[in-house]
Amino acid sequence: MNVIDAILTRNAQGKLGLPAPDKVALDKAFACALRAPDHQVLKPWRYLVIQGDALQKLAELYISASLAQEPDLAPEKIEKMRKMPFRAPMIVVAITSYKNDPKVPREEQLLSSGAGIQNFILALHDLGFTSMWRSGPLTENPGVKKGLGLSESEHISGFIYVGTPNSEPKKIVHPPLADFVADWN
Repeated sequence: MNVIDAILTRNAQGKLGLPAPDKVALDKAFACALRAPDHQVLKPWRYLVIQGDALQKLAELYISASLAQEPDLAPEKIEKMRKMPFRAPMIVVAITSYKNDPKVPREEQLLSSGAGIQNFILALHDLGFTSMWRSGPLTENPGVKKGLGLSESEHISGFIYVGTPNSEPKKIVHPPLADFVADWN
């Protein structure tokens, strides 16, 4: 698959099954992530791979961290959090690791981290896997951040669910380019 085809055919799917990428495939996808545009070569990112028994630990972390913030959390929300990590056989936590650099503002570092995530997702697609990038309140939860070992200068940019699709992808309708592109003169 060429790059353009990968970009135009990539599609997220909600429930993913086995197999997940093996070490060789995962290393190749991470090598692609590390090729993101990176002003000053700061490498403002890192990744955590969660699979196997660690998915249960992640579910427990989601619940305990959420209960610490909201002790009266509804039972159905707790149950939803318990199931969240099991939407896929692997979750990659994408972390933006901000660096102090006078030439590279935090916004640019966040964009660089996001470009790395996109490269990672496209590489997985090319290798025959599917992914789903999720964020939400758990990315901002201090207990989740602490439980995953993040420092004060780090931010969870997303939970990337990874696996093999269990169903046909949704049809994506692309809007006209003219809605987003214009000449300026």
